[in-house]
Amino acid sequence: MEFKAVIFYVFATVLIGAALRVITARNPVHAVLFLVLAFFNAAGIWMLLQAEFLAIALVMVYVGAVMVLFLFVVMMLDVNLERLRQGFWSYLPLGGMIGLLMAGEMALILGSTYFGAENFPGQDVAAGSSNTKELARLLFTKYAWPFEIASVILLVGIIGAVMLTLRKRGDSKAVNPLDQIKVKRNDRVRMVNMPFESDAPVSTESVVTAPKGE
Repeated sequence: MEFKAVIFYVFATVLIGAALRVITARNPVHAVLFLVLAFFNAAGIWMLLQAEFLAIALVMVYVGAVMVLFLFVVMMLDVNLERLRQGFWSYLPLGGMIGLLMAGEMALILGSTYFGAENFPGQDVAAGSSNTKELARLLFTKYAWPFEIASVILLVGIIGAVMLTLRKRGDSKAVNPLDQIKVKRNDRVRMVNMPFESDAPVSTESVVTAPKGE
């Protein structure tokens, strides 16, 4: 067995184990950290397939930005784990069927595209070739329509998330910045001239002091 194959099996084993721990970990912070480990191993597999651009993009975008954001959100939110786990086993058969369906579809695609093809991914490429250039050429020529459809779906998701966060709520204490800028001093500060009043009782009795020496 070649050394590259040994490295691939190591990365694949750690990737599968980390992916399983993502969905089985009781602590959400640990689940996010296992997801980071899974992304690092996926980037290592892509490096073995000579897809350096995808590996670097995975580490920089997902591990460096998205996973850090997930980690901060999970740590700041008060996640009720008992409530999240309610009904887990009732949805397990449906989730298993969907997972098997997706695995079968990926097996069919990989089997028809790669297993019988002459140019298997990971073989030595020609000198001077750029996998980034080839990826861009495929995205904007052969897979242009799927790429545009995926972009529209992501845009709709972003707009939906923004609209959900900007909806008006009764307990919101948001302030309009334009109203703050237009405020003048006389609108906020009022000078009141009030007469002095004392609550202490005033004594009408005279105070007699004894002369010194007596």
